[in-house]
Amino acid sequence: MAEQKKFKIGYTTGVFDMFHIGHLNILKRAKEQCEYLIVGVSTDELVMEYKQKKPVIPYEERKTIVESIRYVDEVVPQTDRDKIEAFKKYKFDAMFVGDDWKGDPLFEQVEKELERHGSKVVYLPYTKNVSSTLLKCVLDKLYKEDKND
Repeated sequence: MAEQKKFKIGYTTGVFDMFHIGHLNILKRAKEQCEYLIVGVSTDELVMEYKQKKPVIPYEERKTIVESIRYVDEVVPQTDRDKIEAFKKYKFDAMFVGDDWKGDPLFEQVEKELERHGSKVVYLPYTKNVSSTLLKCVLDKLYKEDKND
């Protein structure tokens, strides 16, 4: 018999550009705590809007990668960053985020609002020393060195 998980429906979001171990860790840790995990993958338009840069990997490919992860039950497009609207749409018991967001005023507000609806924000350990931005920097450096040889 399968063990009872803490939450029925979990939700997390991300760009998931240049998928790496940090992404996998968040998904695995989230799924360990919920029976059904919904993952919002940011659309290219949303990433352009708030990061002012286009993802390296197009949305459809990032979505396909995330869908193939065994910890993920459902992938949905994240077209805005409104977590309360996402809650109303997906009715999750817990929203999982990296602990690098803990204390951020945006998430403190979201925590209060979700609590009123019987849901909560669960902070998961952020994987240190890995990010898509770091990977892009390393690749840029290698590419420049290669061109100079």
